[in-house]
Amino acid sequence: MNTPTPSLADALAQSDLLHERAELERVIHAMGARIDKALEGERAVFLTVMNGALIFAGQLALAIRTDLEFDYVHATRYRGATSGSELHWLREPMVSLEGRVVLLVDDILDEGHTLKEVRQDCYRRGAKKVLIASLCTKRHDRLVEGIASDFNGVELPDRYVFGYGMDYHEQGRNLPAIYALRDQA
Repeated sequence: MNTPTPSLADALAQSDLLHERAELERVIHAMGARIDKALEGERAVFLTVMNGALIFAGQLALAIRTDLEFDYVHATRYRGATSGSELHWLREPMVSLEGRVVLLVDDILDEGHTLKEVRQDCYRRGAKKVLIASLCTKRHDRLVEGIASDFNGVELPDRYVFGYGMDYHEQGRNLPAIYALRDQA
């Protein structure tokens, strides 16, 4: 029996606007300057975690002045669901990471399982350093041990969030702001 996809319009009607586009653009620009300082002119591999980080990564790349080499990975634990399971690789990095600094770019650091596994994979491929840049981090106590963003944009409440790359049942990634569903009592 197929369950109908929930409506994005219904989700928006039951959500709060957390961060508007202009604020996120300011945050991303400032993050780019901090990354430039941290890279100290070293040409890093800018490794985007697809699909969620697409919007953020494009804006962040334009805010970084240091030369970068671009690649992406597509690894997921969710596959359209709201809770994750084991990591499933859809695309591994193609650029050699051997002896390189990797800037791993993702939309959200929630519990950190996916980012931790992707970061470990970068080290297995010979990266000398992996820096994590996330647009947002959720505030809760479920973060896996040993993972944190080196560069983070905004903090979010522990609610279902979407927009600005994050999806609501594979919808709404292109919303120009971040929304959170209200707690359903």
